[in-house]
Amino acid sequence: MNDIAISVENLSKQYNISVGTDRGRTFREALVDKILMPLRRLRNTFTHDTSGLDTESGLIWALKDISFQVKKGEILGVIGRNGAGKTTLLKILSRITEPTEGEARITGRVGSLLEVGAGFHSELTGRENIYLSGAILGMKKAEIEKKFDDMVAFAEIGKFLNTPVKRYSSGMYMRLAFAVAVHLDPEILLVDEVLAVGDSIFQTKCLAKMSSITKQGRTVLFVSHNMGAMGSICQRGLVLDQGSIIFQGPIQESIQFYERKVLQKRFVNKPIAERKDRSGTGDVKLVDFHIENENGEKIEKIHNGNTVKLIFSYRTRREQGAKNVDLNIVVDRETGESVFQLGTRFTGQRFKHLPHKGYIVCTIKRFPLVPGKYKLNLYLESEMNPSDYIIPLTSLDVVDGDFYNSGYQVFENESKILVDGKWSHVPS
Repeated sequence: MNDIAISVENLSKQYNISVGTDRGRTFREALVDKILMPLRRLRNTFTHDTSGLDTESGLIWALKDISFQVKKGEILGVIGRNGAGKTTLLKILSRITEPTEGEARITGRVGSLLEVGAGFHSELTGRENIYLSGAILGMKKAEIEKKFDDMVAFAEIGKFLNTPVKRYSSGMYMRLAFAVAVHLDPEILLVDEVLAVGDSIFQTKCLAKMSSITKQGRTVLFVSHNMGAMGSICQRGLVLDQGSIIFQGPIQESIQFYERKVLQKRFVNKPIAERKDRSGTGDVKLVDFHIENENGEKIEKIHNGNTVKLIFSYRTRREQGAKNVDLNIVVDRETGESVFQLGTRFTGQRFKHLPHKGYIVCTIKRFPLVPGKYKLNLYLESEMNPSDYIIPLTSLDVVDGDFYNSGYQVFENESKILVDGKWSHVPS
C-alpha cells in the first residue's frame, strides 16, 4: 500500500436540490475573507451568495459507490460527459466538499486546479495571488520566492503581474493558475479542464509539465474532454457516467469505450442544437453542421483527394453579432490521437465581426487522410474566450478517392496523411 497515493472506497455524494442550502465555506475562502475584510470595509462592498438556490426538487447522486486506486507517480485520466461526476470527485479529493458515503484516503499534499483561476481572488494582483496560494499550501515565503520567477515565466504574464486578476483575460487567468498549481510542489495534482482555455502552444506546455512532474514521483488526476491530450500523457483511464464508474483500464481502451458506448450512442447522433455535452460562454454557438463536395452537394463520406467543404451554421447570443471570432477544428483518430488541426487563427483569417446568424465555411482542397474513421472536434472562440466547444462534434468516414490518380490506395498502416507531392527527373 506504500505505493498508493489515492485510495477511494465506496464513495458516494448526494445533493438535495429541492431547497436552497448554504454550501459552506472552504478554508481558502475563509482565509481570503479574513485578508480582504479591511479592503471590503473601505470599499463598502458586500456580496450575497445565491449559488445554492435551485427551484427543482428531489435528491440526486452526483457519485454513487465508486472505488479505485491511483499509484504514486501515475497520471490517471478521468473521462466522462458533463454532469457525469468528474468535478464532484475532484472536489471531494480536494476536501472542498465531504462525501455522503464511503471514504477517500490521500497520501501527500494536494494541489488542485478545478476551474480557471480556482482559488484566486479577483481583487488581488497576480503577485499577491501567488503568495496567497503558496501560504494556503503551507509554504514559507522563502519557498515561494524561490519558485516565483519560474511561475511568472511559465505563465507569460510578467507585464500584468501587479494588475488585479479581475482584469485578466480567461487565458491569462488560466496560465497563472496552472503555473502556480504545478510549481508549488504538490505531491498530488488534481486538474480539471485546464485545456479549455488558451492556445495550442500553451496547452502543449501544460501537458509536458504534467508529464514531467510524474517523473519526480508526483501523482496527477487529469480531467479533460480532449481525448488526444488524455491519450498522450495518461497511463490509465477511468470512465464515469451518471455518477458511476462504467470502465477502468489502459487509457486507449478507456477512450475507445467512452467514444463508442457513451458519446456515439448518447450525443453524437443527436441534432447539434440539442447537444448538452458542450462548454463555453455561448456568445457564438453552433446550431447545425454538414459536409459538401466541391459542387455544393451534401455528402456522408469523404473521398480523399477531393475538395471538401465543412459548413458550420451558427447563431450569436446578441442581435448585434460577435467580434473577433475564431473557429478551430481538430481531427482525431478513433484512438484519440490528433491527426491535424486547422483554424482561422493559424491562417490569419479571424472574423473581426460576425452577424447574428449565418454560416462559416472551411474549404479543404485534396482532403489528405487515408481511409478510416475519424472524429471532428469544434472550438469556437470570441474575444479570445471559449464560446462553444463540442468534443467530438461528429465522426468522419473517409474512403479512398485515388488521391494520386495512380490507382494505388494508401492504407493507415502505411501512412497517416497523404502528401500532395510530385516527382520529376532531371538528367545530370
